Amino acid sequence: MPVYDLRSAGLRDLNRQLHALRPDTNETHWTVQNPDGAHAIAAGLDAAVTVEIEGNVGYYCAGMNKLANVVIHGSAGTGVAENMMSGFVHVKGDVSQSAGATSHGGMLVVDGNAGARCGISMKGIDILVKGSIGHMSAFMAQAGTLTVLGDAGEALGDSLYEARLYVRGSVKSLGADCIEKPMRDEHRAQLAEKLKAAGLLGEVGIEEFRRYGSARTLYHFHVDNAGAY
Repeated sequence: MPVYDLRSAGLRDLNRQLHALRPDTNETHWTVQNPDGAHAIAAGLDAAVTVEIEGNVGYYCAGMNKLANVVIHGSAGTGVAENMMSGFVHVKGDVSQSAGATSHGGMLVVDGNAGARCGISMKGIDILVKGSIGHMSAFMAQAGTLTVLGDAGEALGDSLYEARLYVRGSVKSLGADCIEKPMRDEHRAQLAEKLKAAGLLGEVGIEEFRRYGSARTLYHFHVDNAGAY
């Protein structure tokens, strides 16, 4: 199990070693010590490895993640898990703005609170925040889910597309074209799946959540002659 101390070795060297890992590597569990708010730690990974970071990180940690499991034992700056493709990112503390922005897949779990624009323009990622989220979260969110156990700030889901939002607490205000929608069985099943993935199934009642989605007044589907869209 490689242990990398950023106080005695360089960040570029760490990322270079992580990027060089082969798919069949036996170095599958890495520990990063003393991150001290460094930026872009464990960014651009494309191997099924676990990277545990012992402390707070700066912006873009685990950005463009693919396949890796990244655990941050602290808080994270702007853009954690931004543009993630797959894998799992778990932040044990709070995160700053734009968490999970533009991400296509995988899952981001935040034990604390998330700042403004959480899940902005997300394209398939599943984000679960155990605390509260800031304003303009899920702005132009295209696909995926955002689950919030706490409260949501102003303009939740502004200009939303097809992403699904589940909030247990209060919502300060909804953004343009975002409305509350009924919870059907498919949504309860989806929410249960996300809670289970975050280790919360059975601890949080599904009936406590409300679902929000697009009213579909700001955009419409194009249907061709074959009936496809």
